[in-house]
Amino acid sequence: MKQTKDDILAVLDRLGVDRAVLAGGDMVARSPIDGAEAGRVTALSAADVDALVRKAHAAHLAWRLVPAPRRGELVRLLGEELRAVRGDLGLLVTLEAGKIVSEGLGEVQEMIDICDFAVGLSRQLYGLTIATERPGHRLMETWHPLGVCGVISAFNFPVAVWSWNAALALVCGNSVVWKPSEKTPLTAIAVQAAFDRAAAKFGSAPDGLSILAQGHADVGQALVDHPLVPLVSATGSTRMGRAVAPRLAGRFARAILELGGNNAAIVAPSADLELAVRGIAFAAMGTAGQRCTTLRRLIVHEAVADRLLDRLAAAYRSVKVGDPREAGTLVGPLIDKASYEGMQKALAAAKAAGGTVIGGDRVDAGSPDAYYARPALVIMPDQAGPMLEETFAPILYVVRYRDLDQAIALQNGVPQGLASSIFTTDMREAETFMSPAGSDCGIANVNLGPSGAEIGGAFGGEKETGGGREAGSDSWKAYMRRATNTINYSSALPLAQGVQFDIG
Repeated sequence: MKQTKDDILAVLDRLGVDRAVLAGGDMVARSPIDGAEAGRVTALSAADVDALVRKAHAAHLAWRLVPAPRRGELVRLLGEELRAVRGDLGLLVTLEAGKIVSEGLGEVQEMIDICDFAVGLSRQLYGLTIATERPGHRLMETWHPLGVCGVISAFNFPVAVWSWNAALALVCGNSVVWKPSEKTPLTAIAVQAAFDRAAAKFGSAPDGLSILAQGHADVGQALVDHPLVPLVSATGSTRMGRAVAPRLAGRFARAILELGGNNAAIVAPSADLELAVRGIAFAAMGTAGQRCTTLRRLIVHEAVADRLLDRLAAAYRSVKVGDPREAGTLVGPLIDKASYEGMQKALAAAKAAGGTVIGGDRVDAGSPDAYYARPALVIMPDQAGPMLEETFAPILYVVRYRDLDQAIALQNGVPQGLASSIFTTDMREAETFMSPAGSDCGIANVNLGPSGAEIGGAFGGEKETGGGREAGSDSWKAYMRRATNTINYSSALPLAQGVQFDIG
């Protein structure tokens, strides 16, 4: 296997990152492609966070006075910087997170897309004029910058999650402090370098507008607890969300939580099976099953189950697992040993619950410190055991159903509520699935996998997924505070609701 360290160093050079950041630190940066150490990054301590937040707060105080369209210009310049380095930054995502090349490039494209979206939004931060019952008055709402926005991101989308939050936060007049995953520190450094170049071209961005806070869980906790951080957007496990949410609630701060996803797809009797196989294959195996929207449960009508499973099993046996840099590879490595062991534990539990496992074995890719696994297709007698839990690995559990009500009940019968889909050509089934009596997820798709792929649509889910939304629609309101204003332009003082208070 081609060594990754030299590749990482070369791409960092091209991305304008000083190699000195990789010398002498205490946080190891590795590539899951071969498990090799690429360098060591200095991790901050919890005690360091206060100074960073105060610096970001000072930047916000200046930035909030800049007109929103002008703030949009900075984000436009950031988008241009990302366009210029799309190939190299995408390659770095592949090297550090293990995504296949097209997925690494696609993640950077998401960053570019959200920058474009935010630039347009900078001229559309609308309030309302509201009909008032009092003559000579005007009632309206206005929106104002919120403050320092904390972003805590996960390894599986090491750069896109920051951009979904930062692009909107910046045009809304906020500053950003970013705590990236300790498993992907290098991509974060490269993104910060791109932002710094954009800020230099902008010419008048206050120092501290975007700050990188590398470190472990204690750094994230300090960010969550800081009184000058009115909003934290945190992406990770449900367990992490259970720790973050009460801490934010305890000081009345806002939370955007993007947590677990145990996503399902229903395959109805009328489904186009060729389309379904293609959609299921990417949804279940892409990113080595390490997306929050990965398809983890397949609910198939008994009339088509055998035909569909024969085709799926063939696809699972044929997919190429290996070095994500190589042409034809569709499944790269799991992020680390713990992820592989979690996968094997779930498969053992599935067998104990009566499941039949196809695949799931380790694939030798030339390095004992890298963890590649063939995606697993698991035929279950019913929805139980590990099928009710999210395992961040390429495992697809399959159960059969008889009628749509039963299928929807199975789809909704897990604690998480992120993404869902149905494959059907029956309009009634499709509309029922998307109705109030259908999927209980934040994302409900028809005739494609359970993904939220475009930044024009709000991303997020319900129940143990946390309820947060990023990108799309009116998500900008999460990064601003609303004020209700009444202006009296008359010489009278009528009170609302007919209240009388005459003082003579």
